[in-house]
Amino acid sequence: QVQLVETGGGLVQAGGSLRLSCAASERTFSLYEVGWFRQVPGKEREFVAAIDWSGRSTTYADSVKDRCTISRDNARDMIELQINSLKPEDTGVYYCAAALDSRSWSTPSLVNYWGQGTQVTVSQ
Repeated sequence: QVQLVETGGGLVQAGGSLRLSCAASERTFSLYEVGWFRQVPGKEREFVAAIDWSGRSTTYADSVKDRCTISRDNARDMIELQINSLKPEDTGVYYCAAALDSRSWSTPSLVNYWGQGTQVTVSQ
């Protein structure tokens, strides 16, 4: 059982930056692909970014590509998401996710573990 705990959310002005972190509880974390989703009330959970177990391959949603960097440190069981040039539409609850199946990033029901989420609010 992998537990994921996100930190780093908050209120940011448009144009600002934010770094979200996700700490994993198990050493087996390094075997999983990990990523981030976000969700706003009334909408489905939306993929943001993912990184493979080695840290060498990353994938981003078009909405955040060129503004976002995902990274992982398997020695510390941590992943981070840096988002720059924040927009009001980036507002939402951001969830860390760990998955064995790379299809999870297009099919969230395949995700093995979820964090509890951290709120990001971007003001005008």
